[in-house]
Amino acid sequence: MEKVKIIKELLKTAQNRQKSYLDVRHRDLEFKEDDWVFLKVSPMKGIMRFGKKRKLNPRYVGLYKIIHRIGKVAYNLELPPEMSLVHLVFHVSMLKKVVGDPTLTVPVEAIEVNEKFTYEEILVSTIDRQF
Repeated sequence: MEKVKIIKELLKTAQNRQKSYLDVRHRDLEFKEDDWVFLKVSPMKGIMRFGKKRKLNPRYVGLYKIIHRIGKVAYNLELPPEMSLVHLVFHVSMLKKVVGDPTLTVPVEAIEVNEKFTYEEILVSTIDRQF
């Protein structure tokens, strides 16, 4: 019984330490209706979805309006018709509030995504060649 008490105390100490780390860094995200947000796109390995490669891949796209809140952490977004294959409800962790200049967004019109969430690369021009 004494060893069980010691183990419980050590676990409680570790939990308190982790909670103190969380309390310092954690911020509750909350949005209102009619707020504008960016949508986080998670790049999948082997599938290029939003026009750039690897490190240049955008982390957030769009400028979308929140229609209404669903529960504490889910939000319904107003997406354009081009993104009709995407579900309209997103978790709060997938959203980022628009602060500053809204012209710094990736235009959705430039993105042509098919049913497999892939796109075809089109070469515009060759700038330089070396032999």
